[in-house]
Amino acid sequence: MTTADGTALSNALARAMLSRFPLIDGHNDLPWAIRETIGDLDAVDLTQRVGKTHTDIPRLVEGGVGGQFWSVYIPARLAGDSAVTAVLEQIDLAHRMIRRYPSRFALALTADDVAQAFAAGRIASLLGAEGGHSIGGSLGVLRVLYALGVRYMTLTHNSNVGWADSATDVPDTGGLSDFGREVVAEMQRLGMLVDLSHVSPATMNAALDAARAPVIFSHSSARALVDNPRNVPDDVLRRLAANGGVCMVTFVPFFVSADCNDWFQGLSAEVSRRGENPANLAAVFSVMPEWEREHPSPSATLTQVADHVDHVRAIAGIEHIGIGGDYDGSDKFPDGLQDVSRYPALFTELLRRGWSEADCQALAGGNVLRVLRDAEAFSAGV
Repeated sequence: MTTADGTALSNALARAMLSRFPLIDGHNDLPWAIRETIGDLDAVDLTQRVGKTHTDIPRLVEGGVGGQFWSVYIPARLAGDSAVTAVLEQIDLAHRMIRRYPSRFALALTADDVAQAFAAGRIASLLGAEGGHSIGGSLGVLRVLYALGVRYMTLTHNSNVGWADSATDVPDTGGLSDFGREVVAEMQRLGMLVDLSHVSPATMNAALDAARAPVIFSHSSARALVDNPRNVPDDVLRRLAANGGVCMVTFVPFFVSADCNDWFQGLSAEVSRRGENPANLAAVFSVMPEWEREHPSPSATLTQVADHVDHVRAIAGIEHIGIGGDYDGSDKFPDGLQDVSRYPALFTELLRRGWSEADCQALAGGNVLRVLRDAEAFSAGV
């Protein structure tokens, strides 16, 4: 048997495994990619392979995806009424996308909904808001987002929100303000998951101090392996385990490869030199093509992603890991994980490293389903 034959057979075994339990990815930015790259939902047919995105229905099926948190992201430059309007538009787009393909997608509001969708052969579709700026400083708006189906909210994106500090901004509150603690409490009262991706370590710790139910990182990796501020330090991973939460390891090259991180830090420094804020992704992406011509980008690899998964497991434990690829939220992905069809390759690598099928089930979706159920139970009991 050739190496190619062996790899194909191994990937087929991983796909067969993913048919027995749901793979639930924590973060996919397809709704924003549709808005920004394609223009409108009516301009794309997701039943066909889409050249401008990392995500479409054929590749989701090929990748064995059983559940997806669709990010209803809005840029951090928006605030107040503009932010609220934009997030409502993104929620509307996500709902229309789910309704347009009823044989493939099913809106999921609870862990039981996810299980039922998977049993019916449909992709359970959950919503996650990326950035606390989307509530415009209003607990009422937060409650409306929950009523519209949002089941997690990242406390910040790349900029501080006034009540919580971002990992990629100058510290302001030192973690969470009193209102920030109110936001955490209200999210958990509702049953909405507190998402600590994008926040500073001080905010991570403040939220864990305030949390009475499990929290998540929807798309972050291990800071011990790559010293990027978007990654999670080991001391926080230990606290996350004590909290009962889950760190969903992401595939973004700058977070999983030290060489890619160094390259991106150089790009960010160039953005700053030009008088722009490197926390502004639009500014970064506008400079990136020129920077890359002069400084070719290194590549990340699937094995590096597996290293992060192994590290989070070693520090936090098998019950506290998940996957949050961030497809359509970055322009590049690791070799071997270029789009949503590639998840089986990661599981093939983990099986090669000695992971059991039960371990893979916990990583793929078992852990985040448990956290969803814990959040629902906590909400029902308060």
